[in-house]
Amino acid sequence: MRKTLSILGATVLLASLATVASARTTARVRPRAGRSENYGSKLVCGEGSPLCAEANDALGYRGGYTGHDEPSLLFYSDTPGSGNESNYRVIVPADPPTLPTQDGTGGTFNFQDRIAFWFGMDLCDNQSAPEFTHADCVPNSDSNIFDSGDPTAVDYIGRHPGTAFLELQFYPPGWVPFEEAISCDATQWCAAMAIFSFNRDQNRGIDNNADCLNTVGIEPANFAFITLSGEPDSPPAPLDLTGESFEPDPETDLFMDAGDELDVSIHDSPDGLVTEIHDLTSGQSGSMTASEDNGFAQVNFAPNAATCTQTPYAFHPMYATSSEHTRVPWAAHSYNVAFSDEIGHFEYCARANVHGKCVNPGITERKKDADDVACFNADESLLVEIGGCIATDNDFDGVSYQPNWPGTGATPALDASLNPASVLFTSPTFGGGQNFERVGFEADLPRIEAADFGGICDRSTGTNCVNPPPGSNFYPFFSTRDDDGVGCLWQLGGANIPGTTNTFGGSSAAEFGPLLFLDYPGPVFTPIHRTNDFRQVLDGNPCLNEAS
Repeated sequence: MRKTLSILGATVLLASLATVASARTTARVRPRAGRSENYGSKLVCGEGSPLCAEANDALGYRGGYTGHDEPSLLFYSDTPGSGNESNYRVIVPADPPTLPTQDGTGGTFNFQDRIAFWFGMDLCDNQSAPEFTHADCVPNSDSNIFDSGDPTAVDYIGRHPGTAFLELQFYPPGWVPFEEAISCDATQWCAAMAIFSFNRDQNRGIDNNADCLNTVGIEPANFAFITLSGEPDSPPAPLDLTGESFEPDPETDLFMDAGDELDVSIHDSPDGLVTEIHDLTSGQSGSMTASEDNGFAQVNFAPNAATCTQTPYAFHPMYATSSEHTRVPWAAHSYNVAFSDEIGHFEYCARANVHGKCVNPGITERKKDADDVACFNADESLLVEIGGCIATDNDFDGVSYQPNWPGTGATPALDASLNPASVLFTSPTFGGGQNFERVGFEADLPRIEAADFGGICDRSTGTNCVNPPPGSNFYPFFSTRDDDGVGCLWQLGGANIPGTTNTFGGSSAAEFGPLLFLDYPGPVFTPIHRTNDFRQVLDGNPCLNEAS
């Protein structure tokens, strides 16, 4: 019997905002002349796309990689089936009733704290890093676990089958349209299946051919919105992406309101990985399958070729289980089944030029910074008329790193008035309702505090790798709450969200734990030992899913 989850005090937008939204939605903003109109750069990660997975080491391609700050919750189980299926109950977060203002004295909307939250899983891709024998990857199998740091061992991490990573991404409304930035609509959320691969032979330090790097980048992506029919609006393969690929359509795509209760499922099928969203509030459902029939493909790794090519491909889960040993060897994070929030991508900008560079800094900037790029003006927004930039916040002084999260206000009333509600989600289940046995907290701060992002973190030793990050005034962390309808729920923000039952130390430093050092594939079969994350793994799962 399905249980109903209450909205838990989530604050909804005022009715007047809905009227404004309706008016603005009918006049969608198009790219301005002079602004980069290369739709491919939306997911060309070497060009600074904010929507890509965080790689362990992305230097070597134009030096323009964007870092991705991803506080994450990891789910572990040694039971077969846990690595290739995850089912969640989710509550779409609401924005506060107070609109943001250009001077920063108003409210904070979800698009300012995060550009997306997502659910992830490791996938097979024998044309992706780390090594390129091109041997078939046996899906749904722990025979793919290769994580030894010994190059002479049969399970040396450099011999790991080629790996991709799924992110089922949810995009917040209210700001600049998705074609240019992150919002699908003035007031409604949308979601997409994004699958990232890596165009590098890590054992030889060789990237794919120049044509591939110039067209799909170092980290090619398959991308498709979650649609009502389960069929993509446009071909999702990296070489097939067009401008239409990034134009959400409420007639064909699944749009969701703040406060909607969702069933989210990620599981395998004979045709390919399936992501499904059932909106229990609206009654609508959407899905996407990473199948050949739907146009998904892998970019062929052929470093000596003159042109870039791809092959139709059905993506399937990599592993049977989910543990500390199931990971993507080219990624900064160490997870398989995981939830993450994509933060650190919004800073105020009073005025941007036609090339997307901030020429009049926002309220937190005394002078223009190197991270004041990928910027948009107030009149480009669908609803909230403020200007801002969404590149990596290298100095950690933007909105994500201030006490603008739920549970950080001076009082509960002030918090609800100015800050967004938290995303709420259950621990996942698999195999007909089985719980994951353990959880872990992980933040990839060392990766984005490193020198290639302008920081001083030494990932080889851990020196100057800190949590919270330098320059920040706050870093969000996970906590739990109980709901009469569904049981335990995870949330993200500060320590004072009403109804909180466990803050796991009450700070990001306490929760995310010590530095994690791992071995990564390196050139000439020489492993690279470094830290990219803070990680703490609990002995059990403190938030069991009670769904029936």
